[in-house]
Amino acid sequence: MPKMNMVEALNLALDQNLANDDRVCVLGEDVAVDGGVFRVTKGLLEKYGEDRVIDTPLAEGAIIGAAVGMAVYGLRPVAEIQFSGFTLQAFDQIEQNMARLRHRSHGRYPISMVMRAPYGGGIRAVEHHSESREAYWAHTPGLKVVIPSGPRSARDLLHAAIDDSDPVIFYEPKALYRAFREDVPDQPQKIAIGKAQIARQGTDITLIAYGAMMRPALEAAQDLKDLHSIEAEVIDLLSISPMDTQTLVDSVSKTGRCVVVHEGPRCCGIAAEIIARINEHAFEHLLAPIKRVTGHDIHFPYFQCEQHYLPDADTIIEAANETLQYE
Repeated sequence: MPKMNMVEALNLALDQNLANDDRVCVLGEDVAVDGGVFRVTKGLLEKYGEDRVIDTPLAEGAIIGAAVGMAVYGLRPVAEIQFSGFTLQAFDQIEQNMARLRHRSHGRYPISMVMRAPYGGGIRAVEHHSESREAYWAHTPGLKVVIPSGPRSARDLLHAAIDDSDPVIFYEPKALYRAFREDVPDQPQKIAIGKAQIARQGTDITLIAYGAMMRPALEAAQDLKDLHSIEAEVIDLLSISPMDTQTLVDSVSKTGRCVVVHEGPRCCGIAAEIIARINEHAFEHLLAPIKRVTGHDIHFPYFQCEQHYLPDADTIIEAANETLQYE
């Protein structure tokens, strides 16, 4: 079982899908000759040719519009937007066509396509290259939104997204692209979109995170155990929309306390939706108010200050201790 980083695991998933299904194609800026800005599509042009690995103009609306048209005619396109901050240039195509066409056509056109985009901070990038806008798409009916947290979940989730009959927004935490390696089996394991995973079992408090925030959440859980003998359960959300409400409710019903972590802005963020669902279904089990550890309600700062913006293990531990001490 080879060890891979996230870039290699995503490349493997694309390679396997291109090899196994002639309907799958890849398109985007620099995805062919250059292998993508982060080299996720490296080597695919040489294996599958320019008809299936397609360099496009620098025109995000055209990329998504073309992918929607391909999906209408039965292909399964995987469209790459170089950075998630540039998806707003394609907002009209995503919201008006990608998300709506299945409904508009009464199911005649299911729009089986994936929009891939690296998202989030932590790599000292310039403006418009570090945004976390997953809440936009989770709020948009007709779209599924998934975010892996490591190489293995990235490969398995991308297989599931390409195989899905609905359009999927696939956000990749670029801070994790080459951050660590995991064992990745030669063949993908089935993973269901809409299902969270319990990354660490615990009984005292629930930590909920996704994407790049899983690493500080797991670090915080380990420190809570080592320093305070606190057993934190850590949930990897994986799927933002649809969301696995049952796994969240079951965990919080067991622990009675909860902290939700994400790097996007706090106002109307994913944490607010998670807290609402827990309040609706597990309120009587709560022993303390649920805490949020999030980014701030400001534009993502320039690279000199980004580490002061991003949640880390210390801020998660602080929130967990406040929750644990509440009486």
